[in-house]
Amino acid sequence: MVGNRIVIWRHGQTDWNKINRFQGHSDIPLNEVGKIQVTRAAQVLAGMNPTQIISSDLGRALETAQALADLTGLSFSSHESLRETNGGLWEGKTGSQNRTEDFHNFIRWIDGDDSPAGTTGERRSEVASRAVGEILKALEGKTEQLLVVATHGGTARCVLGELLQLPLSHWGVLGGLSNASWSVLQRNPRQWNLVEHNAGSIPEPVYGEESGATFV
Repeated sequence: MVGNRIVIWRHGQTDWNKINRFQGHSDIPLNEVGKIQVTRAAQVLAGMNPTQIISSDLGRALETAQALADLTGLSFSSHESLRETNGGLWEGKTGSQNRTEDFHNFIRWIDGDDSPAGTTGERRSEVASRAVGEILKALEGKTEQLLVVATHGGTARCVLGELLQLPLSHWGVLGGLSNASWSVLQRNPRQWNLVEHNAGSIPEPVYGEESGATFV
């Protein structure tokens, strides 16, 4: 897997994003702003010469992946394993509603507790396991790949936390991804490194590695 890169790409904006409504597995489409966002983002990502695209099977992620597929000519596959966290009883409700109706559980979850979202939903560890498994399967036996993963904000954070080997309680130190923005991971012989986070441009070279500017 040495030399492989992964672009974790969050879908474009939806109407539920604008009002802070927990989307989870609910199949909410991109709004007009979201469509513009992914069109612009796809133009940048196409310039990075991706070799593979995979996507969540929810419509907002499929629309996002399709924008890149249209530019690159690459086909892509969709996977339930790349979906957003199942939000259980919180799904479809705003953050303020969930704070009011289920304060203690919601705050514990926000603070990084690995409890099921919305009592009947998924744990972050479960989201990480299914999504990372799909990503590594796509890269199995391959090198020098640029895999673009069209997915969701919560899933993106779980993937990053797991691949960067952060303690689950610390996954929250990774800021969220803006709609249609992405993070880039690169594999060296020992580990995955975070190259860019919440980016909207092609990564710049990191100069000064030998002077101690970065550590691998």
